[in-house]
Amino acid sequence: QVHVVESGGGSVQAGKSLSLSCAISGHDLSSDGVGWFRQAPGKDREFVASISWKYGSTYYANSVKGRFTISRDNDNFKVNLLMNNLEPEDTAVYYCAVDYLGAGRGRDSRFASQYDYWGQGTQVTVSS
Repeated sequence: QVHVVESGGGSVQAGKSLSLSCAISGHDLSSDGVGWFRQAPGKDREFVASISWKYGSTYYANSVKGRFTISRDNDNFKVNLLMNNLEPEDTAVYYCAVDYLGAGRGRDSRFASQYDYWGQGTQVTVSS
């Protein structure tokens, strides 16, 4: 019913930029939150960034703050993640997720357990 599809992953060298896109269909995002998470081999799922569709507020993990920017396309129900100054430590599978009725969670949007719909992920590999 609700489909979440990530795109834009690939292999880049350190210091380069990459833009990911999350396309969401089958659902109105007006009351929701949308987040990006990532998971590297042998690591737990990690919060990257989130945005409230209703309020437009954004939150970032300290590890990506100042380098990554999350944004929304209201007309097309897409959420983008612009990743600048990529580092090898950013290598992971990146997942987009929708938090149903979670637009007002604020800083609690960093908790993966709050999200209801997940995409299949897109691989990002950063080489030194």
